[in-house]
Amino acid sequence: MSTPNTPDNTQSAWLDQVKWNDDGLVPAIAQDADSGRILMMAWMNRESLALSARENRAVYWSRSRGKLWRKGESSGHVQELKSIELDCDADAIVLKVKQLGGIACHTGRESCFYRTLKEGQWQTMEPVLKDPNEIY
Repeated sequence: MSTPNTPDNTQSAWLDQVKWNDDGLVPAIAQDADSGRILMMAWMNRESLALSARENRAVYWSRSRGKLWRKGESSGHVQELKSIELDCDADAIVLKVKQLGGIACHTGRESCFYRTLKEGQWQTMEPVLKDPNEIY
């Protein structure tokens, strides 16, 4: 896989090709680069996408906190960036990552997508790997 790092990301034309929503955000899906498992979905703004490419780690925009969020800054569960992919409509990003520590979800699970619809109910299909109280 190619390294997504490009020179001067904040001024690069590649950022102009992304179709940002009315809030200046684009959905970003983090996918395990080796297994293909979807780990999480978060939002990115222009700055967070540029920083992700420059730093080779996932940087998101936290809507609830109104600030940049470097994945793993408090938990240690950093996402090392392997590649950045843009969909055909240019309105969604896939980050292929190496998930350090094996935990992407704030609930202490490998993935945020741990519930499956079965018989009309959401059923938990994945165990907690580490108690969130021990992480945060």
